Amino acid sequence: MIMRLALVSLLLGSGSAFTPSTPFIQRSAPVQSSSALDATIAVIGASGLTASECVYQALANGDNVVGLTRDTSKCKIPQGSGGDKAGQNFDSSNLTLIAGDVKNKADVAKVFENDIDGVVIALGGKTSDVGDDMLTVGTQNVIDAMKEKGTKRMSVVTSIGAGDSENQAPFFFKILMMTAMKKIFTDKNNQEKAVEASGLEYCIVRPGGLTVEPPTGVINVIQGEAGSITRADVAQFCLDALSVEDFPYIGKAPCISSVGGTSWVKDRSGAARGEM
Repeated sequence: MIMRLALVSLLLGSGSAFTPSTPFIQRSAPVQSSSALDATIAVIGASGLTASECVYQALANGDNVVGLTRDTSKCKIPQGSGGDKAGQNFDSSNLTLIAGDVKNKADVAKVFENDIDGVVIALGGKTSDVGDDMLTVGTQNVIDAMKEKGTKRMSVVTSIGAGDSENQAPFFFKILMMTAMKKIFTDKNNQEKAVEASGLEYCIVRPGGLTVEPPTGVINVIQGEAGSITRADVAQFCLDALSVEDFPYIGKAPCISSVGGTSWVKDRSGAARGEM
């Protein structure tokens, strides 16, 4: 278990998008330097837009990072937190990238040849490319490896609308969930079930509409329909779930956003996908 001072403040939300009793977390942007390494974090799916934020911020926090990705050349400094370095290769002796398939137990085992303190699972990809059950099978492989090596805590990025949060998704997104995205949400739901049955210390993170904007430092845990949130802020939440000993959402599946809005529709623009 990672021993780090809690950086999280629990406050009361306000504004028309949130009920008065809605708790939210507010943090500043990640510190860019540290005097000593605190922990070793595994990031599964390290080249993804949210996962690369986790890699970048964990390194900035002074942690070692072991990343698993199908193509290590695609793991780049993210647009949101990276600023003018966005798109460049990582250049850190504290980062180990492993090329592999999360559905292959042997590849996952390579990650855990290191002593891992916590795991972020932020997998993605089109089902046509990765298959209908990549999230579920891959996550179960990570869970099995964690149990074998004694790693206890993980944060797992799924989506608004997964599990029991279906009614928190905006109407048009629900239509997509039942049609074009049906297979991916079946996989996400099964992934969440595997996490919940794992017996590990987990936080299932269900973000609203994802953007690649710079971090805002404001992460709202909401009960109603989701607004948008930067991938950088999602990464902060995921890393806090690993580093804060008494993190309040362990064993839970919070929906998070930085901006509330019942009229939110998923942004499918190139900018939202980090295409410059």
